[in-house]
Amino acid sequence: MLALIIACEIGFWVFLGLGLIARYGLRLPRVSAIVLLCVPLIDVVLLVAGVIDMRSGAMATWQHGLAATYLAYSVVFGHRTIQWVDAHVAHRFAGGPPPWKPPSGGSARIRYEWGFWLRIVLAYGIACGLLFAAIVMVGDESRTEALSAFMLGALKVPLIAAIWPISYTLWPKKDQVTTG
Repeated sequence: MLALIIACEIGFWVFLGLGLIARYGLRLPRVSAIVLLCVPLIDVVLLVAGVIDMRSGAMATWQHGLAATYLAYSVVFGHRTIQWVDAHVAHRFAGGPPPWKPPSGGSARIRYEWGFWLRIVLAYGIACGLLFAAIVMVGDESRTEALSAFMLGALKVPLIAAIWPISYTLWPKKDQVTTG
């Protein structure tokens, strides 16, 4: 399962790279769109493989938890990641406008940080939903103990990530206004 997760992560970046090469290097926007639309298919492959693995009697491991986390990250952050990379490549290689940057301070930065944290919480919730579905699907607590443990351990991520929005709320930076 771990090899498949790694292959899916590599596949994500390969398809993303090929899509951007088609768009900016080869000037084939339709081909680029088709290639980039294949990126979510990688998630489907991982989901189907996980279901087949658990249905065939596999003992759940932390790797199944990692697969659920990868899927959740992809659902919540995948599109934004693609947009971020696309904007940077367009700026660097195609004369596009400078990529968007988060606000430097003030209330806009605080809103940005809380919004980002809420997306992390959403990803955690989706991962837990997938793991809970696997626990119910298997119906054998002895085979799914690792999934429950993974959910509890993964809770550290949104808790630790809360440091950033809390710190920006308690000690806000002043918004740096650039004058030209």
